[in-house]
Amino acid sequence: MSKISVIVPCYNEQDVLPQLFERLGAVAATWGMDYEIICVDDGSRDRTWDLLKSQYQKDSRWRCLSFARNFGHQTAVFAGLSHAYGDYVAVMDADLQDPPEFITACLTKLDEGYDVVYAVRRQRKENLFKRACYAAFYRLLKFIAEIEIPLNSGDFCLMRQCVVAVLRDMPERNVFVRGLRAWSGFRQIGLEYNRDARAAGDTKYPFRKLVRLAMDGVFAFSAFPLRLATYLGFASLAVSIGASVIVILWKIFNFHLLGHYPSEVPGWTSIVCLILFMGGIQFLILGVMGEFIGRIYNEVKLRPRWIIRETLGIERDHPDHSRPR
Repeated sequence: MSKISVIVPCYNEQDVLPQLFERLGAVAATWGMDYEIICVDDGSRDRTWDLLKSQYQKDSRWRCLSFARNFGHQTAVFAGLSHAYGDYVAVMDADLQDPPEFITACLTKLDEGYDVVYAVRRQRKENLFKRACYAAFYRLLKFIAEIEIPLNSGDFCLMRQCVVAVLRDMPERNVFVRGLRAWSGFRQIGLEYNRDARAAGDTKYPFRKLVRLAMDGVFAFSAFPLRLATYLGFASLAVSIGASVIVILWKIFNFHLLGHYPSEVPGWTSIVCLILFMGGIQFLILGVMGEFIGRIYNEVKLRPRWIIRETLGIERDHPDHSRPR
């Protein structure tokens, strides 16, 4: 009999977990195959782990692992992938914005010969500002990324084990799961769905974390920021040369420019403007380089990507994918 693993990262989700247990359990019973649900507690400070332990005691198919601290949503997803060995592996959020019922439609689509079925958000329930930011980010990423990353697709998906095995062998620390999934190749297709509002509780992805996730996506799958620094360097050089030519001609021919003759202006304003312009370009280039160097530094330290504090139903002598080979 085939088996499906469902990965659910959790962070301070005590308010929504009872609904998750009920809805996901009811849907899983209709799949007609063996299943396991791997809940990854990402260092929660509320009663999330207590509720997960209680659910495991009721149904041992709800397997759980708890991080020693908060390592981040993408790391929690990757830890779940590292412990998921079902024939099919689904990834969904605990807040029920990703409807568990959608996994059934994904299973049907896999039967058509696809290896990955990812969810494409047709409609969001967030505020206008967030929707605008999401739209701008996905279009920017599509424009500059070196691979094809589908618009409006998140981590919510269903994959065959062959795809998960490829992801499992990727040693990155600054993980952008949807990008790695697209990079892996295989036969992939998107299915549209309406993304619901949170079933309960508050969002665990504030704007600051969303910006950080967006930066991980941009810097992990595009060298465009480095090339942009080069383009800006050439542009600033061209502007500087053009300004220098104008100032020299103004001085030689003594014509009226911007309401003044050269003898009337000592030249400090133009010098200060050029210095500020060039300084801004240099700091921008240094900032872009710093982002890449910081990620390189994070990779070469070779620290574990996560630390497990406790597990339920998961073998502790499991291969340690938290530490890159």
